[in-house]
Amino acid sequence: MRKFKFFLNFEKEASWLNQMAAQGFEFVGKSIGYRFRPAKPENPNIKIDYRTFKNKADFIDYCTLFEDCGWKHITGTKSSGAQYFKKVKADADEDIFSDADSKAGRYKRLSQMYMSLAMCYLPIFAVLITTGAIDAAAIINPKLLYFTPGLWEMSGTDFWGAFLFETPFALFRAATWALFPLIIILFLIFSYKVEQQYKKTTR
Repeated sequence: MRKFKFFLNFEKEASWLNQMAAQGFEFVGKSIGYRFRPAKPENPNIKIDYRTFKNKADFIDYCTLFEDCGWKHITGTKSSGAQYFKKVKADADEDIFSDADSKAGRYKRLSQMYMSLAMCYLPIFAVLITTGAIDAAAIINPKLLYFTPGLWEMSGTDFWGAFLFETPFALFRAATWALFPLIIILFLIFSYKVEQQYKKTTR
């Protein structure tokens, strides 16, 4: 079974995964959505870290350290960021974090990731505008989305025929042009919200 959810709060995400397990759905992986398989209902202790690694050896050492402490690595790769762990030993600590600063640090890393993505898309968007691939003036004047020569000087059935014919293309053009600024804005919002969660966690 696959479910689609989006979280910016690790505690809420872990709580939801634990609730799914209590309902008989074991969390087994995350790629495009969360993947579950039917299992006996249980009350696990799932925790989430956020960390990327430069090489596979460091990632393996990281996972091994947690497993030695009684936590099984459920899913996550060296570059995925989110790392999911499940407590498997009764004598293991109840949390994978030893202090508040390390627990809050994952929010700081996630916030920086979203900010980096926004900054990567920003120069691409600027190049598209300066090269004319995107007409920024269309934001103020939507008529520029229509390329039919003399469209706005037409009248009657000629106008409506040409207008209705090109409107789907104009809407597609608008959606395509709006994609980059929308992605940039969303990443900036995500970065801000996660940064606020970081500050809240460190208080």
